[in-house]
Amino acid sequence: MDYKKYLYVQKKKQKEIKAKTAKVVVKEIRLGPNIDEHDFNFKLKHATKFLKEGAKVKVEVFFKGRSIVYKDKGEFVLLRFAQELEEYGKVEKLPKLEGKRMIMIIAPKK
Repeated sequence: MDYKKYLYVQKKKQKEIKAKTAKVVVKEIRLGPNIDEHDFNFKLKHATKFLKEGAKVKVEVFFKGRSIVYKDKGEFVLLRFAQELEEYGKVEKLPKLEGKRMIMIIAPKK
């Protein structure tokens, strides 16, 4: 067998394997610690749509300026968000503060 043909076949197999792998899509939603009810529901609707499509959702509470004092408010918002999305997805990563952001990741249910 020709060596070039062997390389060609190997490359083709690798390309085929790569095409079959599932691509993980992560959608991001940003909230504030003092978010209003209507805004919360609006973001919730988008997160529900993303989870139904099969994408992971990264929910982030961004603290501006002195609002970093209200870390507990941010965590409360994230936990409430997770509770509302309980039937569509499960929490993969619990709320964690990273600098001025508190991040939580929600994965879709199968």
